[in-house]
Amino acid sequence: MSQYKIEAGTAQHIGDRKEQQDRAALFAAPHAPGYMMAVVADGMGGKSGGALAAEQVIRTAKSLFDEFYPENDVKALLETIVNESHTVIKLAGLSAEKEPHSTFVALVITPQKEAIWAYVGDSRLYRFSGPNFAERTKDHSYVEKLVDEGKITVEEAKTHKMSNILVNVLGSTAAEPYITYGVHSNLKANDSFILCSDGLWHYFSENEISAAVAANSPRQASELLIRKARERANLHGDNCTFAIVKLVTPPPEQKNYVVEKMRRAV
Repeated sequence: MSQYKIEAGTAQHIGDRKEQQDRAALFAAPHAPGYMMAVVADGMGGKSGGALAAEQVIRTAKSLFDEFYPENDVKALLETIVNESHTVIKLAGLSAEKEPHSTFVALVITPQKEAIWAYVGDSRLYRFSGPNFAERTKDHSYVEKLVDEGKITVEEAKTHKMSNILVNVLGSTAAEPYITYGVHSNLKANDSFILCSDGLWHYFSENEISAAVAANSPRQASELLIRKARERANLHGDNCTFAIVKLVTPPPEQKNYVVEKMRRAV
C-alpha cells in the first residue's frame, strides 16, 4: 500500500480588481501514472493581456504534460513549458497590440516520492513538513534583490514603492526568462505545498500559511485563506490565486471478504 495519497485543490478570488488575470490548474499525466502537476500563473499586461498570458501558460503546461512519459525528464518538461509559453505570449502580444506578461510556478510530484518545481517571477511555492514551514522560493523581483543585499527587511519589501517590479517574467521582449528549480526527495505523509500568486502571500506569514494548510483539507484551507486575505486587503486586494497539494496517510484497507469454516468433504 502507498505510504501517502494526494489531496489537492485550487482556489481563486478576483479581489478588488476589475478582472481575474491569474490562472491555476492541477493535472494528471495520461501516459505516466502516479505523476501529477500543479501550476499557477499570475498574468500582467492590462486590457485582458494578463489573462491571455496566464491562460497560455496553463494551456502549454497541460499540452506538454499530456505527452509526458515516465522515462522523460521532469526538469526538461518544466523548461519546455517555460520556453514555449514565453514564445507564444510574445507572439500573442504582437498580434493583439498588447503587452502580456505572466509569472510561472509549477510543481510535479512523482511516484518516486520526489517533488520537483520551477518558477519564473514572484509567484511562490511554499513547502511544509507537517505544521512546520520548511522552505519557499525566492522572488525574481527588485525588492527581493534589496532584501538579499540587506538594504530592506522582508516586511519593508511588502510595502516598498517598487514592490511590483519583476526582473524575470514570461513574455518580455527585453530579455529571455531564466528558471529557478527546486527538488525535495523522500516525500512522506504530512508533507504539503502551496503555490500562490502575490495576491495571497502578501498578506500572510510563512507560519500562518503552514498552520492553515496543515490543519485543514485543501478546500477548508482555501476558504480560510481567501477570507483572511480579503479582510487584510481592506478593499485594495489583488487577484488571489493558489493551489494546495497535501500528502496524507491513506485510510486503512477495508476487508471485502468473509471467512467461513470449510465443510468436510463427503
